[in-house]
Amino acid sequence: MLNSWVVMPTCLPTVLRRCRACASGRFRPHGKFRANAHHKLLDAWLLVLCTTCGETAKLTVFERTNVRSIRPDLLDRMHDNDPSLAAELLQDPVVRRRNRIALDWAGAWRLDTGGSDHLDDAEVIDVSVRFAARIPVRPVRLIAEGCGLSRAGVERLVEEGKVVSAVRLAAKTSGDFTFTLKR
Repeated sequence: MLNSWVVMPTCLPTVLRRCRACASGRFRPHGKFRANAHHKLLDAWLLVLCTTCGETAKLTVFERTNVRSIRPDLLDRMHDNDPSLAAELLQDPVVRRRNRIALDWAGAWRLDTGGSDHLDDAEVIDVSVRFAARIPVRPVRLIAEGCGLSRAGVERLVEEGKVVSAVRLAAKTSGDFTFTLKR
């Protein structure tokens, strides 16, 4: 029987970027946007707050973009300060590269195992892990959390060949994968 686990975000991740006011390296996004129009051109930013001093920084979403080239529903979501749009934009590699930021997902995700109480009974367990967002995490950590084991215990099972997967279990991944646990 195939079990399905889902790694899902619980809040927006911390933005890693240097603060110009206090030299802190962490910002908290709160889903607010700011837009500025220059005739037919639009600038838009996602606002983030420094976790130390509270200074506001702007992450560029659009820069001198023709208003007609932006989807109207996207503009509406920005004007409504849609937090799901903020999450989408933070995950966009173009936005991250343009603003030279990285994301810290520590404490911003959870593993939903769907109440896998039957894991103790089976000799062989097949699990499919799906990511609701691109959250980089080590599969060993997910397996340990989902099965109620220590990470060292899971690493020992991997060495013994009792945990098998097509992905490297010790390296971070943010893509869906499956694994088999043999007891």
